[in-house]
Amino acid sequence: MGWYYKVESRYNRAMGYRNLRECLDDLETTGQLIRIEQEVDGDLEVAEIQRRVYAAGGPAILYTRVKNCRFPLVSNLYGTLDRTRFLFRDAIERVKQVVALKADPSSVTSMFKYPLRNLGLLGTAWSMRPKLVSRGAVTANRCRISDLPAVKNWPDDGGPFITLPQVYTEDPRREGWRHSNLGMYRVQLSGGQYKSDAEVGLHYQIHRSIGIHHAAAIESGEPLRVVVAVGGPPVMALAAVMPLPEGLPELAFAGALGGRRVRLTRPITGQLPIPADADFCLVGTIDPDKLLPEGPFGDHLGYYSLAHDFPVMRVEAVYHRDDAVWPLTVVGRPPQEDTSFGEIIHELTGPAIPTVVPGVHGVHAVDAAGVHPLLLAIGSERYVPYAQERQPMELLTCANAILGQGQLSLAKYLLIAAREDNPALDIHDVVAMFRHVLERMDPTRDLHFQTSTTIDTLDYTGSGLNRGSKLVIAAAGPVKRELPLEVPGDLVLPDSFTDARVAIPGVLVLEGPASADRDGTSDIERLVEACAGDHPVNRFPLVVVADDAAFATRSLENFLWVAFTRSNPADDVHGVDSSVVRKHWGCRGAVVIDARLKPGYAPPLIEDPGVARRVDQLAAPGGPLHGVF
Repeated sequence: MGWYYKVESRYNRAMGYRNLRECLDDLETTGQLIRIEQEVDGDLEVAEIQRRVYAAGGPAILYTRVKNCRFPLVSNLYGTLDRTRFLFRDAIERVKQVVALKADPSSVTSMFKYPLRNLGLLGTAWSMRPKLVSRGAVTANRCRISDLPAVKNWPDDGGPFITLPQVYTEDPRREGWRHSNLGMYRVQLSGGQYKSDAEVGLHYQIHRSIGIHHAAAIESGEPLRVVVAVGGPPVMALAAVMPLPEGLPELAFAGALGGRRVRLTRPITGQLPIPADADFCLVGTIDPDKLLPEGPFGDHLGYYSLAHDFPVMRVEAVYHRDDAVWPLTVVGRPPQEDTSFGEIIHELTGPAIPTVVPGVHGVHAVDAAGVHPLLLAIGSERYVPYAQERQPMELLTCANAILGQGQLSLAKYLLIAAREDNPALDIHDVVAMFRHVLERMDPTRDLHFQTSTTIDTLDYTGSGLNRGSKLVIAAAGPVKRELPLEVPGDLVLPDSFTDARVAIPGVLVLEGPASADRDGTSDIERLVEACAGDHPVNRFPLVVVADDAAFATRSLENFLWVAFTRSNPADDVHGVDSSVVRKHWGCRGAVVIDARLKPGYAPPLIEDPGVARRVDQLAAPGGPLHGVF
């Protein structure tokens, strides 16, 4: 049947949507949402549909009949950057101005000195203060946890999860919204060892603000009060994932983004206030003394995060509005729907980066590499502008500053280039960034490791949960080498290393033997020893060893995913003719990354073939999704 975008919205207003229903009506009116009236199954089938529709750049999907569930579902709300911009079209420029004010406090004086010139910003300041109301639509009904949609994304997931939650907490030492946190943390609704209709799992990773509140509650020996909202105005979901500066509550940002004050209601004295316009809310406490296994769960790196002990939320009440709709997404190997969140976040906050981290002109968390594993950055190199031989100096200060910023501190690899060498270099052109760095880096000098440090909780390549290492590759100065574009005709490799292919200029991928142990050093040591001296492999500054060279070089996305989600720098970065000088590791030949799957790594995500065949039928002629993908 096909689908299309209409041109005009019937919502010609200066403020965002008041609730999710307004948003869905607007998307349907403008041809950006279609309904599936045929019954679908929340167990894997809806997730398979979502992956297909997202990959096709399709519309939002409203599922009106879901097996064993009385609530409709909606997915792919943020499925394209254009649609995400459309949802927040009323506020993008206004929020950019707010971010600019935060970056340049002196401009606040100007705002109040010339109020008529800045009426919009003054109105935005008022909208940033939440509003407590006596009642809200969300408290119209109560239900059980088991009544909520049981959506399961991947075959080996430990149960159904809330994939777009808004988890609200307040600092037990300083109660009130001014010291609150709204975050998007994993919530497992059932399965494992959770008591049915009484407990849910709450998984938050390191470097999340909820951890500060939880630590304070544990110190006091008291449960931490928590609210998990689902649905409501789209600004709430975006606010929950925004990397906001310390002291700026997400509720305030949501008000600025939506152009109206966030409405909160307190249904029971002593409970936290809950978002009045949400579709669903779970209210309860985190037990300070109880942990239970949470997971497995298909994660944003493209693998299963395995079962580990995480906090447990004791649920006291579950509320929902009369016309409640359950929004969901699929978490998996990028790109997925959350890619749009990343892009809109960069659009809003990117211009402020130079004011937050002096000397840094831009940072790009590479989505295809799982976001945290690989950062690209452009910085200044001005420390010794008169030097005859330029080398990274200020860049290293910039790199350390980047790795000290919030969630950027979870990165494993950071490639940073000097702006002075190419002012036109585009940080979002991944191939151009790699080319620039690989042409200029000196592998004896420009590789800088941090060992025994923190990495993403979901990354299993390190030495333990949350533990791993980092590598900064900095490049400044003139071009040092020409990057090969083809496999050398005289290339001879040691036994069991085969199928050499070029991924991008200067990067050679080799297919290696299956890794028999965690670090796999014996195989790689044999490779680097065989390639000493003037071996043809050293014409490439970077060599990646993979399980399947054809797959790893089939696309740029495959290369980035394999190379940086399957390696831990301290264990897996080797070099031809390497040495340690004054405790600094370097090499004279190729840098070699061992990116093979190793024992103990989490397994990659694979769709259920039977479910895939069912979804094929939905897209066949006459099916409700024919023409969508």
